[in-house]
Amino acid sequence: MTLGITSLDDLGTWARGNGLEIVLLIVGSILLARFVGWFGAKVTERIDAQDRSSDALVRSEAAKHRHSLTQVITWTAIVLVYTVTGVLVLERLGVPLASLIAPATVAGVALGFGAQRVVQDILAGFFIITERQYGFGDLIRISNLGSTTGVTGTVEDVTLRITRMRTVDGEVVIIPNGQINQVTNLSRDWARAVIDVPLPATADIHRVNAVLQAVGEDVYADPSLRPLMLDAPIVMGVESIDVERFSVRVVARTLPGKQFEVGRELRARIATALREEGITLPAELETVATRPT
Repeated sequence: MTLGITSLDDLGTWARGNGLEIVLLIVGSILLARFVGWFGAKVTERIDAQDRSSDALVRSEAAKHRHSLTQVITWTAIVLVYTVTGVLVLERLGVPLASLIAPATVAGVALGFGAQRVVQDILAGFFIITERQYGFGDLIRISNLGSTTGVTGTVEDVTLRITRMRTVDGEVVIIPNGQINQVTNLSRDWARAVIDVPLPATADIHRVNAVLQAVGEDVYADPSLRPLMLDAPIVMGVESIDVERFSVRVVARTLPGKQFEVGRELRARIATALREEGITLPAELETVATRPT
């Protein structure tokens, strides 16, 4: 690399020429990157404001996708600005870019072996966003393949490399996209609250069904719960039976992400109604909240 500087006069000439251009390029790239970040933040704030001003209780799929896409475009634009600036600065420093191709190729191969995980994360993030698997504000559960347990939380950020989510305990979980094996989206389209009511084997099934149906109608008529539900809860009938007890299943279709709230209220009202009818419940009353696959 040579700058062609042999004297103080040459240094002054270079400083007024290429040196000044380098300073302007660096300052300009910083200002442009900040403007891109500011503009991206304004766009996401506008998307969030429009979503909050609507009557919808949950974010629309389009809004969640636009939010995630805006964040990715902002991040990509900032990286592109700094990359182009770096190339232009090297040119003004007199670095022959053609001679860097071979070393860059070798370095790229070396980095490729060491950065396989990063490339995997970025590719996985690309497909997560383009396929709209989940987005900002979605309630998701990330677990191993075939497992029903895992980490459940609300998505706060999705980039090409990581997914950041917050659990119900307030913990922030950051997961590289390439390490996500299975995602269950609990806030897509609609969900179900499934309540399995355990009852003693001596209980009158017809009387129990009538009580459960009445509870479902009362819940659906409640002004505070009606907006969360798509239709009235349905008594599916006997789900399981053994020597000492049997189980009756009640199912309620809800808005995405609201199945837990509806399930808790249904469970409390079912327990109260059965006690008032003199039907003794076992020690536990199991509630399972699921969504269709």
